[in-house]
Amino acid sequence: MVSATNQEHVGPVVHLMGPTASGKTDLAVHLVERLPCDIVSVDSAMVYRGMDIGTAKPDAATLARAPHRLIDIRDPADAYSAAEFAADAAREIRAIRAAGRMPLLVGGTMLYFRALTRGLSPLPPADAGVREALTAEADRHGWQALHARLASRDPDTAARIHPNDAQRIQRALEILELTGQPPSHWYARRTESGPEWPLVELAVAPSARSRLHERIETRFDAMLAAGFLGEVEKLHARPDLTLDTPALRAVGYRQLWQHLDGTLSWAEARDRGVYASRQLAKRQLTWLRRERGVRWFDSDDPGCRERVLREVAIQVAPQHGVLP
Repeated sequence: MVSATNQEHVGPVVHLMGPTASGKTDLAVHLVERLPCDIVSVDSAMVYRGMDIGTAKPDAATLARAPHRLIDIRDPADAYSAAEFAADAAREIRAIRAAGRMPLLVGGTMLYFRALTRGLSPLPPADAGVREALTAEADRHGWQALHARLASRDPDTAARIHPNDAQRIQRALEILELTGQPPSHWYARRTESGPEWPLVELAVAPSARSRLHERIETRFDAMLAAGFLGEVEKLHARPDLTLDTPALRAVGYRQLWQHLDGTLSWAEARDRGVYASRQLAKRQLTWLRRERGVRWFDSDDPGCRERVLREVAIQVAPQHGVLP
């Protein structure tokens, strides 16, 4: 056991990041089987129980080989914030390092990575009344109209949000309503104190965007074949869940829910799910490319796993002598 005061001898915390369908989970499992690492999931959808197929959550056999912390910790009816993740992940990191092992944070929810390492802006908590009013207005006029209103009040924030991104439009307008200040004002006040531990940041993605699009489409179809619709049907049958429940804004779930509501055909739900996944990947890549100090690996490179293994092992070797 390593005491908290001697955790500097354990080595850094490793962030393994990348867009959806880039192969992060398989790569992380490979690392855990070769190195003294423990995985902490960084995924805003995997935290929810019963949302397994559509989130590409590791199956029971994979979890037996490589346990993941911070999955299945919330019911889909419950909200889970970036601030809560940062607190939960910091607790898990300290426990892993105290045990003399290396935390391996794996996922694609970039806001969670940033919340953990840089902190969050002092934003107001969600307000159910304001959100209900905004949703009702969107039902009457559409989210693009609300996006236009946001653009008139805070063009910088609106420029970063797609006109169809209901969740982010709603949150930005909610901040305006509650504080009287545009979100960009609050984002500028973010306090960046830096992480309390050394950090190594790695990113994995296909070098060609077309290959990532192919992988996304193939994986989405595989999810459908594995029973994704049946998973959504169980959620749809719950009276405490609606399309506005934060958990159900996850890519794929929303489109299949709309199919069950009769607003989308099966083909439309499938195609929109693939498109939404590609848009998510685009946002993830954009975020990642803004980060400094990230080392990139091509997931289509046959030697990718061994290259990443060696990169991480270099960080572990002084403490554990496991350089491959």
